[in-house]
Amino acid sequence: MDASVSFSDATVTDGVCATQERRRHLSKGMSIIAAAGREGHKVEKNSYAGKSIAVFTSGGDAQGMNPAVRAVVRFAIYVGAKAFLIREGYQGMVDGGDNIVEAHWKSVSDIIQRGGTIIGSARCKEFREREGRKKAAYNLIQKNITNLVVIGGDGSLTGANMFRQEWSGLLADLVKEEKITQAQADKCMHLNIVGMVGSIDNDFCGTDMTIGTDSALHRIIESVDAIATTASSHQRCFILEVMGRHCGYLALVAALASEADWVFIPEWPPEHGWEDVLCSKLANERVMGQRLNIVIIAEGAIDMAGKAITANGVQKLITDRLKYDTRVTVLGHVQRGGSPSAFDRVLGCRMGAEAVLALMEATQDTPPCVVSLDGNQTVRVPLMHCVDKTRGVQKAMDEKNFELAVQLRGRSFQNNLNMYRKLSKLKPPKSVCDATGHSITVPFNLGVMNVGAPACGMNAVMRSFVRLGLTQGYSVLGIHGGWEGLANGEVLPMSWTEVQGWSGKGGSFLGTKRTLPDKVGYAKVAAQLKKHKIHGLLCIGGFEAYNSILQLSQKRSEFPEFCIPAIVIPATISNNVPGTDFSLGADTALNEIADICDRIKQSATGTKRRVFVIETMGGFCGYLATLSGLAGGADQAYIFEEHFEIKDLQADVAHLGTKIADGIQRGLIIRNEKANSNYTTDFIHQLYTEEGKGIFSCRKNVLGHMQQGGVPSPFDRNMATKQGGKAVDFLIEKIQENKRDDGTVYTDDIDTAVLLGLVKRQSVFTPVEELSEETDFTHRIPKDQWWLKLRPLLRILAKHESTYEVEGVEVESDSEVD
Repeated sequence: MDASVSFSDATVTDGVCATQERRRHLSKGMSIIAAAGREGHKVEKNSYAGKSIAVFTSGGDAQGMNPAVRAVVRFAIYVGAKAFLIREGYQGMVDGGDNIVEAHWKSVSDIIQRGGTIIGSARCKEFREREGRKKAAYNLIQKNITNLVVIGGDGSLTGANMFRQEWSGLLADLVKEEKITQAQADKCMHLNIVGMVGSIDNDFCGTDMTIGTDSALHRIIESVDAIATTASSHQRCFILEVMGRHCGYLALVAALASEADWVFIPEWPPEHGWEDVLCSKLANERVMGQRLNIVIIAEGAIDMAGKAITANGVQKLITDRLKYDTRVTVLGHVQRGGSPSAFDRVLGCRMGAEAVLALMEATQDTPPCVVSLDGNQTVRVPLMHCVDKTRGVQKAMDEKNFELAVQLRGRSFQNNLNMYRKLSKLKPPKSVCDATGHSITVPFNLGVMNVGAPACGMNAVMRSFVRLGLTQGYSVLGIHGGWEGLANGEVLPMSWTEVQGWSGKGGSFLGTKRTLPDKVGYAKVAAQLKKHKIHGLLCIGGFEAYNSILQLSQKRSEFPEFCIPAIVIPATISNNVPGTDFSLGADTALNEIADICDRIKQSATGTKRRVFVIETMGGFCGYLATLSGLAGGADQAYIFEEHFEIKDLQADVAHLGTKIADGIQRGLIIRNEKANSNYTTDFIHQLYTEEGKGIFSCRKNVLGHMQQGGVPSPFDRNMATKQGGKAVDFLIEKIQENKRDDGTVYTDDIDTAVLLGLVKRQSVFTPVEELSEETDFTHRIPKDQWWLKLRPLLRILAKHESTYEVEGVEVESDSEVD
């Protein structure tokens, strides 16, 4: 089940226009080696009986480590291996004794929602010496452990690799010293290592996201949102220092998601004279009516000369020059705290399962690898290749080769930086906008509207779209109330300042309705498009938005007004739109569900043996139910796509009864709202209540519109902002290609009515008419849904009988996984 999985920032390359055939081959951009019998094949229960695996966490803690530990233990048990927990990291390995304990199913119960690491993490000077590593080897051999899962940063992973390289020599020394027998040495002659990167900084090259990064972004954005209200009340300027001694990812993405006025990061120092530019920008923003200013600084920020830029230094600059009431907030370890986000929980589950599988398949010649995230696919990449590349970033910064440093960070980092620089402009050029921020009369107009149910991220798209459209000299017209609003002429020009602060707001400020063009009347829609001279159209929304543009595309032969470039940006919590792996709003909804489920389970802390039945939204799409089930540690998730019968329900009741009789205190059942018309939430609740008598009690909760509410998650803000920019570029390109001498735009090419989706690791523009062939219109879902392959993992981690489908692939050492 993928991280949003979101997800916080899946790597996105520049958008491409893709046909069905091309989209099937997007993943071939990297040099991927699929091991024999991997993708789509099965891993049977107890298929690796007799082996042993140990897992430990090292270095700084990160939210998401506990879900990863839980997944390693439970998946190891599933494949028949013994699972061990090593407490206190390398120190526990050196000390041995009770620090290395066998783990059972219940050992990792009720930890998926907990931050930090329950097995502890500690720095260990002793392990840096050979004698310390010899002690560690001795302690592992006593438990017959020759497979290690390391969860930590590049230092921890490098230490594990050194340990592996010395293993045979360490064993020889132990035999010579008569601490172990030759038979023991022969039995444990090879040590296999697999790493998972746990670091909130996202500073490891070779993976899109490290465990803990998304959760840290949640803490930062929560803090910025809270500070913004008090800053606005008193017209203050706030300087926020965030973690990132050597990597500016947290600061950069937080700045992009929070509309910060300025950001300082180590990879891209400000140019000489930045002090004047910063003060001028802040002063002009106050003149334009902005009541607050936010500046975000990574703790490792430097200037072009390599001199540190500090929060207190920037505060003094602003106070001395502008006389603003300026405050400093250092977030510190708040960023490491709290519960892991839904993304980090799912990421930990997926990586943990893949790490176990990588170890089980390893041979003496298999190089140590890191389980990483590539788009929405788990992959295995050579450990030391990633470590060397990560260290290359610091080397480039030390040499003041900042362009290379940004390049080595990967395309996601570059895209974030480029988008922030575009949107950080104070105002559009005077040649295209007046003093109020409205467009001066220009030859071409871009229209933007919302269609369908509201979803978090809609407003962030509009802010990016409006500002970048105005910057490039186009007028942007806001269409209020969807297609009904357009038919009624509710079309108004949008200004630069109007969209200030929209990124962090939920709902839809333009208003949105589900009505489609065919119900409003094609003729009315065509008349209004012509009246307002709309030359390009952005439609933001869910299945209705996709269906709307499809209807217009299919009616182009009858209505020339529809022959304009049009684009859909999927925004729906259901994530049921074809042509994209993720829709805006889905990540926010998953976090809301995970948080609510945590509180519901906590409510039963003092009540033994209780099962909760939770109903989620999603229509016929089981994405929310499945992903929230994985993130919440659910025992089962019932969805429409996976048929179930009364005997399955009875088996699940019996399964829960067995677990609870074995000491598990609480159970969680998720049901998608349209999973089955007969087996309703009430029916399932009553069934569990009746069949569980004497074993457990049962309660039900229908979450309803709480899933649509709240403020957008960092992932949704970031993705929305970048997609708004890509939509502007697409429409302008197509307008310029298809403009006519009379000032109109005409195109009936199917490639000009598209949906902008996130597919694997690319933003892809797919013609809606092609997508119609991949759509189940009756149930409003795609015919092929990538996340269904994660269903077995949910059941396995809940101790059901199931068969795991392998999803990981190996990546060559010279592949670029950014």
